[in-house]
Amino acid sequence: MLSVRPKRDAGGREDRAVFRGAALPWLFLLPSLLILAVFIYLPTLRTLRLAGYRANLILGTEQWVGLGNITDLLGSATYRQVALQTLVFTLLSVTGGLLLSLGLAWLASRPVRGSRAYRLLLIYPYALSPAIAGTLWLFLFNPEIGVVNQILGELVGVRPRWLDTPLLAFALVTVAAIWKGLAYNIVFYLASIRNLPTDVMEAAQIDGATPAQVFWRVAFPLLSPVTFFLVFTNIVAALFDSFALTDLLTRGGPYVGHAGITTFLVYQLYQDGFVNFRTGAAAAQGALMLALVAFVTFMQFRLGERRVHYGA
Repeated sequence: MLSVRPKRDAGGREDRAVFRGAALPWLFLLPSLLILAVFIYLPTLRTLRLAGYRANLILGTEQWVGLGNITDLLGSATYRQVALQTLVFTLLSVTGGLLLSLGLAWLASRPVRGSRAYRLLLIYPYALSPAIAGTLWLFLFNPEIGVVNQILGELVGVRPRWLDTPLLAFALVTVAAIWKGLAYNIVFYLASIRNLPTDVMEAAQIDGATPAQVFWRVAFPLLSPVTFFLVFTNIVAALFDSFALTDLLTRGGPYVGHAGITTFLVYQLYQDGFVNFRTGAAAAQGALMLALVAFVTFMQFRLGERRVHYGA
């Protein structure tokens, strides 16, 4: 019979549950482990294996090249441009998204009439999938029939080519990514702000601190744990969740230099793997992105955690 036996301390209080038999915990974990193995671990191992081959999905051919795919990528001007564009996009979207969401969450936490409605509207974009969000922005900023261009045309007589002009297209994808991630960040910031110790903030106000000083000198350091968490999740989102927005809005273009200005690492992987059928090169790009995420995680915990203040 499957059961657990509670372990009690000297005072008779229940300390923790101890499973009867070493196999029982693994039995409970088995469904989750099977799902992870089928959809995460095995595909990852196959991708790492395929990164060492020059493979073609259509022809079904494989030729062992070792690190040849990775060296070709690192020596490619196209891939270097895509990596630089991804870096700029990540910096802008993560920094802008966190600052804007922190400010909106701080304002939404104020005791004003209708604050619940404001919070609901701020969180609403989180319910949208990236594909739907990209479709909305496409209809808004379509150069011919977009609502934004219709309004600008009536007011100032200007109809920008949002999707054809390189800088405008890059800015549009970046702003769309910031908007899509706002709700996720606001949920965490709003919950953290509502749990800040009010006595500390009131003491700072009594000592003569201005609202800006209370925010930056008292509230913001106390929010560092959630900021530390959101920095990592936003970096991962910028690297991987930008695919739908890019595909729907610009298809990676318009082209500047060796690649489209809105072609980021994940979109370049898609183009090589499923458009050009260079499966080995796509697998190598996946391996490089995996190494990049691991490096970012290591550096964040090595350097960033030192500045995190965990309150008592």
